This record gives sequence, structure tokens and C-alpha cells, in this order.
Amino acid sequence: MQLLNRLIASLVIASTITLGVPFSAQAAIVPTSDTISQDVASTNRDKVNTFLARADVRNGLQKQGLNAADASERVRAMSDQEVAQLAGRIDQAPAGGEILGMLFTVFIVLLVTDILGLTKVFPFTRSVR
Repeated sequence: MQLLNRLIASLVIASTITLGVPFSAQAAIVPTSDTISQDVASTNRDKVNTFLARADVRNGLQKQGLNAADASERVRAMSDQEVAQLAGRIDQAPAGGEILGMLFTVFIVLLVTDILGLTKVFPFTRSVR
């Protein structure tokens, strides 16, 4: 019993001594730019992942032989700068732009060729010839 009391007393004394030792904490100022850049990187990754989750994008990837899960995995492996460039391209891409742009271009070309008298596609044009 005395051995147990001595052991407990030794542990209490050791813990009391260690409680009195001041521990130092280290703190540093975190620049706002670091915090903002982490938020922007997170937002860009979310934007790209949301874009890849769309059904039309998944169908387009599958038509080209890519798996949507593989594309998402590749986005995770990209650096923050590469993800920012990709998110910028997503923002600049017109909604349905390829088909509408192509149709508009074909319409203008046919209209000009009708006016020049090279074709006769539209009945509302008069040839300059």
C-alpha cells in the first residue's frame, strides 16, 4: 500500500511541476492575399467540377471517349493556376455558341453569295448581276 501511495504522490508531484512550466505558442500574421488566393482556388475548382457534372458535358466527353470520373480526377491533379485558366475558359465560352455561330456564319455566306449572283438560295434577294 505504501508503494502505491508513493507512486501516486510521485505522479501528482510530477504533474504539478509540469503544469507550472509555461508553454510557448507561436503565431504569425497570415497575409490576406494568401487567404483570398485559397478561396479563389477553391471557387475555381468548384466551378470546373460543376461544369464537368453537367449532363451535356458528360455526354460530350463520352462521345470523345473520355470518362467523366477520369476528367474529374485530372482536375484534382491540376495546379491552382491551371484550374484558374480552365475556369476562365468556361466563363468565356458562349452558351450553345458552336451551333448557333456556325448556323449564323452559313446564313451570312449564303446571303452574300445570293446577292453576288453566285447562288440562288433565298427568294428575297436580288442579284447584282
